[in-house]
Amino acid sequence: MRISKQNGNSASPGKKIRLSIKPPVSIREKVYHSIREGILNGTFSQGERLIESRLAGQIHTSRTPVREALHTLEREGLLESIPRVGYKVKKIRWSEVEEICEIRAVNEILAARWAMERMKPEQLKALEENVAASKHEIIHDGNPKSFVYRDAEFHDLLARASGSPRLVELCQLLRRHMLRYRMESLYMGETALEAIDGHTRILECLRNKDEKGIERAVRNHLEFAKKSIQSQVPWKERE
Repeated sequence: MRISKQNGNSASPGKKIRLSIKPPVSIREKVYHSIREGILNGTFSQGERLIESRLAGQIHTSRTPVREALHTLEREGLLESIPRVGYKVKKIRWSEVEEICEIRAVNEILAARWAMERMKPEQLKALEENVAASKHEIIHDGNPKSFVYRDAEFHDLLARASGSPRLVELCQLLRRHMLRYRMESLYMGETALEAIDGHTRILECLRNKDEKGIERAVRNHLEFAKKSIQSQVPWKERE
């Protein structure tokens, strides 16, 4: 709990004290995020069976939050349910990548258009700071792995600038799905720099209120993401 003070002195009588209390993260949320992160970063391999009791033991929790997390991850498309067996990590298929990229493009183009109309100066500044930090961390610090966070932040800032909570939710869900396929390619410096160039072009269109250019910039950026996945993953299934 943080209590704000003025001039380092305790609040005087009659003055309001502003309290800032962060809600605690529930065990259910911690378990969900832990398993989900394991799927996205490859700790759990494609086709691997996830055993409820074993996960509960590894995470040091009861089986109930694990069961709920697995059910949620199945709904999100990261797991598949096998009758009388349980859950296993869903295999990556190229047809799914193409589908997600196309749906994501529609949603993010809409988000960018609405952001162009509704975004506040501080939201534009946040996007500018994101691009600048991305370049610095990769070019000067030589840390392409940091771009996984920066890339997620850029697209989240863009979606939130649209002013639509529902669109934010859709964009986040689709981006999380795509991250599973794209994690390895984002760790490569050249791929990260090319992606930053895509962010820069989107940002320029937002600054210039370029309605035609913004659609092209977003679509080209996501098309590059799709190609980077294709070049890094040994696709065996071309459905």
